[in-house]
Amino acid sequence: MPILLDHVNYIYEADTPLAQKALNDICLEIPDGQFIGVIGHTGSGKSTLMQHLNGLVKATSGHIYFDGEDIDGAGFDKRALRSKVGLVFQYPEHQLFEIDVFSDVCFGPKNLGLSQEDAEARAREALESVGIPEELYHMSPFEISGGQKRRVAIAGVLAMKPRVLILDEPTAGLDPRGRDEILHQIKSLQEQTGMTILLVSHSMEDVAEYVDRIIVMNQGSVMLDGGPREIFRHYRELEEIGLAAPQVTYIMHMLSEKGLNVDVDVTTIHEATREIVEALKHP
Repeated sequence: MPILLDHVNYIYEADTPLAQKALNDICLEIPDGQFIGVIGHTGSGKSTLMQHLNGLVKATSGHIYFDGEDIDGAGFDKRALRSKVGLVFQYPEHQLFEIDVFSDVCFGPKNLGLSQEDAEARAREALESVGIPEELYHMSPFEISGGQKRRVAIAGVLAMKPRVLILDEPTAGLDPRGRDEILHQIKSLQEQTGMTILLVSHSMEDVAEYVDRIIVMNQGSVMLDGGPREIFRHYRELEEIGLAAPQVTYIMHMLSEKGLNVDVDVTTIHEATREIVEALKHP
């Protein structure tokens, strides 16, 4: 059990006239190996929650445990925590700064105290895992495409070999092809390594396609928590807080209302295609 949140609260500008509660009594268990989607409207608290998980933000009250240790306890090594719980911010390419791609990805491992040789080995492994070809290694990170920049930034965190990877809107601003490539590579990485991944996203199609579990945030609280099928059964409730279900959900409900015998709980295009074909075979 890598992460446990126990009645976590967070107040911006606490003890001032501008005080505002951003997280409200959050209780969550995040076990090893899950791929979790975190969704919610802007201002729902999802990004603030993610920043608590590696100690970038300290809870106003409550406790966060990593491997059974309170991350805000006396003597807890938060630098070590941040090498185990990697956080990739929205538009992470804005954090690229080294002279070339390879140097940028080497920076994190070297900062952990690894030798140049070990840092380079990790950088190569990380760049390969996100699909960056070797001919780009010695190019400036500012000369490659937007999707490639995004993958280089993710590789920089992967090179630190985290056990938990947090991705805050990793596909924001990318075209559909770039978005699909990155999410497919992240899913493949999770399946190959067993890494725990938390994906913050506004795309219901993306979370439906890739994640095992969805956490819905609303006004700083956990509103829903479950598998994609379970969560999207509540599509009317999601609409009330400014979210929606995948388009597939609406199509399947419409077909069911028209009399076609289909499972309305499917969440992906592949599942929907199978359902519709079977329903047409056996009307």
